[in-house]
Amino acid sequence: MNIMKTALIVAVSGAIWAGSASAGTLENLERERAIVLGTYLDQALEANERQSRTQISRNRLIDLERMVLRDKSLAGKNTPHVRKAFDNYDLTFLVHAATEGNRDVLDHWLEQIGVSTHSLMSARVGRR
Repeated sequence: MNIMKTALIVAVSGAIWAGSASAGTLENLERERAIVLGTYLDQALEANERQSRTQISRNRLIDLERMVLRDKSLAGKNTPHVRKAFDNYDLTFLVHAATEGNRDVLDHWLEQIGVSTHSLMSARVGRR
């Protein structure tokens, strides 16, 4: 459980860090990615509801990933935020990278952040 909570916090913090008054394509992509990962990890959702929500968010994420890849205004920017986004292709363009690897989005994301099935299954639930 702690691993999932930590992973969710990491995903959401990326979207919060990018927050600004006028969100660009990259910020919108990060926000949607945090939403889809939060939906995957939300224990309160039934399986059918989780599947329908993630499918809707996944479709939006595909569109946003394409928009970022085609955004000519990002090409001239050399900010740390833009550099980091393109340096971490597998995390920034999550759906495209998962599709290229023939994997589920959540499985791909967990692998990229270093969480394996073995470490997840051997994790203990407890208080810190």
